[in-house]
Amino acid sequence: MLKLENISKTFGDLRAVVDESWELADGRILGLIGQNGAGKSTTFKMILNFIEADSGQITWNGRKIDSQVMNEIGFLPEERGLYPDVKIGEQILYFAELHGKSRQEIRPKMQQWMDKFDVKGKLTDKVKKLSKGNQQKVQLITALIHEPKLIILDEPFSGLDPVNAQILLDIIVEQKKNGAAIIYSSHDMNNVSAIADDVIMLNRGHVVLNGETGQVRQSFGRTMIYLESPATKAELSAIPGVVSVEDYAGGLQVTLSDPKVGRQVFELATKNGYITAFDQQPPTLEQIFKMKIGQDAIDEAEKEELTHE
Repeated sequence: MLKLENISKTFGDLRAVVDESWELADGRILGLIGQNGAGKSTTFKMILNFIEADSGQITWNGRKIDSQVMNEIGFLPEERGLYPDVKIGEQILYFAELHGKSRQEIRPKMQQWMDKFDVKGKLTDKVKKLSKGNQQKVQLITALIHEPKLIILDEPFSGLDPVNAQILLDIIVEQKKNGAAIIYSSHDMNNVSAIADDVIMLNRGHVVLNGETGQVRQSFGRTMIYLESPATKAELSAIPGVVSVEDYAGGLQVTLSDPKVGRQVFELATKNGYITAFDQQPPTLEQIFKMKIGQDAIDEAEKEELTHE
């Protein structure tokens, strides 16, 4: 279990992380979300001992993270760090050796991992021959091939197309089934919703949400409705308790102030009989992110994601 207790970090006048506390159990996936500058990367760097916390304590299975514990950790940094003129196989072996593994132990596993990630290239190719996406997949292999018990992935989906993003999602879930504790940050809330057992939202270094992903969403109530109906925006907006009605994915998205208003929306939407869609759900993580942090933060995160592509 990874445990953070009252961690704080200040850089000059900037309070990057403020009294941060949470736990991550073995065999669970944690999605860490927040706008740029929220404290995600600083949190990772403190876990990995790249920087020292000003106060608080970080432990892995009850002990401080030292060089021996580091051999049990796999880390993908946001800033990728492969050597372009080194062969893929040599690079994988080098990073495995840094984590205490022998070449004899790792060499038989390398092609299996290349196949698992569907890397378009050979172990004897130099990294610079690969596309950007395939280079990223090799970097992911270097973070996982030593079979770490704690996996930390900083923006692992940046630059991956939907097919390769799904490959990575499947591999993350596979590592969870093998008992690893996994934490990753992402600007894509859909990726977090898809596989994260738990979610933590940071805002200006503070933890503003912490819990099981489903429970966090349910705590906001079933205030979002997607429907396909002849009912007009004006008719729906006239219902007391309807906050907004917007075009969405070929239908309408209705936001409620109270989940109970959903019954009136349903009655209006179905007044002429059968309709093709009515789905009342709690807000998505992206919608919760907007509520807690604001649209400006979403826009900033999307711009940052574009810079990585």
